[in-house]
Amino acid sequence: MSGASESDPHGGSPRRPRARDLGIWIGSGEPGPLNSITDVPGVRVGHTTLISGDGPLRVGFGPVRTGVTVVVPCDHVGRSLLFAGCHRLNGNGELTGLEWIRESGLLTSPVAITNTHSVGSVRDALVQAEIKARSEGGTFWSLPVVGETCDATLNDMNGFHVRAEHALAALDRASGWPVQEGNVGGGTGMICHGFKGGIGTASRVVSKTAGGYTVGVLVQANHGRRERLSVAGVPVGREIPVSEVPLPSSRAGAPRQTGAGSIIAVVATDAPLLPHQCRRLAQRAGLGVARSGGVGENTSGDLFVAFATGNIGPAWTTRPEPEHPARTANIVMLSDRFISPLFDAVVDSTEEAIVNALLAAETMTGRDGVTAYALPHDRLLRVMEKYARPGEESEPTARTT
Repeated sequence: MSGASESDPHGGSPRRPRARDLGIWIGSGEPGPLNSITDVPGVRVGHTTLISGDGPLRVGFGPVRTGVTVVVPCDHVGRSLLFAGCHRLNGNGELTGLEWIRESGLLTSPVAITNTHSVGSVRDALVQAEIKARSEGGTFWSLPVVGETCDATLNDMNGFHVRAEHALAALDRASGWPVQEGNVGGGTGMICHGFKGGIGTASRVVSKTAGGYTVGVLVQANHGRRERLSVAGVPVGREIPVSEVPLPSSRAGAPRQTGAGSIIAVVATDAPLLPHQCRRLAQRAGLGVARSGGVGENTSGDLFVAFATGNIGPAWTTRPEPEHPARTANIVMLSDRFISPLFDAVVDSTEEAIVNALLAAETMTGRDGVTAYALPHDRLLRVMEKYARPGEESEPTARTT
């Protein structure tokens, strides 16, 4: 199954304006050069996007609106010291491999995100890729980290259209270039706060006094209720109600269940953090979700994983010589005295990544004629201007902090 992205090395359509392109500043601090998770050195992202067919659902045939996104944290992942942590805001979802992260504090695979019923095929593909990459042979095990959100509103999710070759293609095309957002990869068929959602990313660089570290976040946004959507503190969801921009619905007029859906967030940093500190960063992604209006509804799977490359090195897997056993590994820990700026960076980057996902997404019609409408940029700008405080910028919209 192929779509437009199969011939596009970046896995998506031409870039649409992001929050800062429209003059919307979220939180504080400065982003990295790309305002992306790929601002963290060594992190790469790849997508495979699958779009085909129209009309009534025929399980196994389509219409297809889905895909897979892969975040590669570093070269030789699984054979390097890569500390990680995770957090569950609400557990109606899946992010495989978390038990080993909780037990060991280590991330040993790329992180992939797809639809709910494709987790298994993507997980198997990552195992397959690791087998191929290991030249020494022998017996080893792999517990890949694969997350999901449900795209059944637009996609033939029960048709199992995401296969191993699609995950391997996303892994192969992963790069450190600007990340395509919106209707791409795992986010192709996703819906956020009743608008078309999908993939979004953002980053922050903390001050030099706090270490000058970079924090990046990538989300697959498929969560939230319209009336709760907030952009930089502005109640956008109340100002653009469903009477103006309808919720996704079929020709029969049955709307998508409000609050149904999930969000996966991947947090990356080059700070030298230990596992418990990574867990604390992952937890703060939930605050970014909350600031944009998410509350972790009962049917929402809100799962976050964070990793730190600041201690990366070969010590973890180097085979010691019998005469010189490597019993210790030298690691560095950022003092907790300086960790709060990283918390700020996670919260702000997560919120901005969600907004970027909404802004990049385009209106999409999927199975049974169900249409998810994009957040209209012009209407958003008028709402932001309405709430601008005296003395703030009004062109093209309020600079809200």
